[in-house]
Amino acid sequence: MKVTIKDSQILKTVNPDVIQAHLQATGWQETGRIYNNAGAIWRLKKDAADEYEILLPLQHSLGDYAERISDILKTLEIVENRDQVEILSEFITNYPNFTFLGIIMQIATPSIDSLSGEIILLGEVFEKLREIKTQLADHDYILAIKAYQERLPIRCTGDLVKVDNHFILENPHNLLLNNI
Repeated sequence: MKVTIKDSQILKTVNPDVIQAHLQATGWQETGRIYNNAGAIWRLKKDAADEYEILLPLQHSLGDYAERISDILKTLEIVENRDQVEILSEFITNYPNFTFLGIIMQIATPSIDSLSGEIILLGEVFEKLREIKTQLADHDYILAIKAYQERLPIRCTGDLVKVDNHFILENPHNLLLNNI
């Protein structure tokens, strides 16, 4: 089943530099710029018959930025023979106000001077199970310990950041235990 990503909030989080690096690494060539460097044209010639073109927006402020990113995902889906969700998960580096549902896999020993520490969560991010690290303190840290001991799922909101293929949940808030 093919999934088309249309959520403009998600699409707007994609940084054009990440897409540009991907295109360079996979054999695409930049062939020009348009509209005072608002966009870059990239081309790929796969064989004698197939040539593909991508218009990469270079400014988030463009009104059709999300639509252009969606078009890029559609083209890459065909060229790379991968689904859009998989491709998008490689492009996301920052997703503000992300709500996550998962379980706690590990709790670091609390800091000596405060009731806080690193937590490693496991849950679904862009249709794949992923580990996410975060720092919790005080009441949230206590709730995390309870969830870990009782194997309860938790729900938490924060800014999801991807650094070197690792996810970090910054500014975690609204931590809730999900008693199922």
